[in-house]
Amino acid sequence: MDISQETNKRATILVVDDTPDNLSFVSGILKDQYRVKVANNGEKAISIAQSATPPDLILLDIMMPDMDGYEVCQKLKADPQTREIPIIFLTAKAEIEDERKGLELGAIDYIIKPISPPILMVRVNTQLSLKASYDNLRDLLRLREDMVNMIVHDLRNPLSNILIMAEMLESNPELPPAIIQKRSNLILISGQRLKYLVDDLLIRAKLESNKIVLALQSVNLDELCKFAIADMKDIAARENIQILLQHSHATDRHVNLDPMLFRRTIDNLLSNAIKFAPMDSEITLTVDYADESRARVMVADLGGGVDQDIRETIFEKYEVGTLMKGVSQTGLGLAFCKIAIEAHGGSISITDNQPQGSIFTVEISV
Repeated sequence: MDISQETNKRATILVVDDTPDNLSFVSGILKDQYRVKVANNGEKAISIAQSATPPDLILLDIMMPDMDGYEVCQKLKADPQTREIPIIFLTAKAEIEDERKGLELGAIDYIIKPISPPILMVRVNTQLSLKASYDNLRDLLRLREDMVNMIVHDLRNPLSNILIMAEMLESNPELPPAIIQKRSNLILISGQRLKYLVDDLLIRAKLESNKIVLALQSVNLDELCKFAIADMKDIAARENIQILLQHSHATDRHVNLDPMLFRRTIDNLLSNAIKFAPMDSEITLTVDYADESRARVMVADLGGGVDQDIRETIFEKYEVGTLMKGVSQTGLGLAFCKIAIEAHGGSISITDNQPQGSIFTVEISV
């Protein structure tokens, strides 16, 4: 069975008909492959469609008392909650005018009674496959739009700092040298941050398309992590956060890795830890070895932690949302980390820190 059939098998179909025999007949055809709900009138059909678990497809009889299928279709298509549910009309009417009316109201297909089981199954499966493709495309476009908005926001912050500091220097040429130096440093830091974000995007794009080749070198992992901590020290100090390096082995051990990519991974993990750690706290970077063949780097903070229900998705490419309690996050840095570490044949994971916070663990082969 292909993916579309597997997806359709889990789909829910609402069959609407005022004739019990028709409901039983159609339900009997569908029940082995789909979840089936039934309604014997239009009012009940609308209620089911507007429920917390709406159907994926509606098979709707036209000729019903009180509220015919056309009116039901019109009401469903007028409601934002139900307008995207595809509707196939079941009808004994084969006239062109009737088909045109239904299609103008928003139906996607017609099945003429008496119903042929093979034709019903083909039409249903086709429309469910189309709906699944449409839903996937819509979700992807939404995620990409959210990601673009968040990336623009991330890029705008350092860019705004650069412009503000530059304007202040230009409008106050007589400022004391110490103030000029301080604002110049802020411009430099913001510029470096901006370049770093852009580089991350470019490198990640190359990694995803397999257009980058790892420049493997024998690297002293402790020294690499010391340099990463040194570069993050001033940023952490603004929140009165200390970054501590720990290790449980001889510090002269070397690992074959791409120093630029691995360093950027550690930088991203430290940057995340600083962002979510409380003021006056500590972040611990631990270099360890799981065994003789695997090196391990762990970044632990005392922040709010990562919710259990998103731990499987926070490393995904377009994950946008609340990474850690109360803080909006693109996941851009973590997606980069995952791609870079997997390019080394390694893995990245997250666990709880004690008494609070998170531990991000990277493992690669020595």
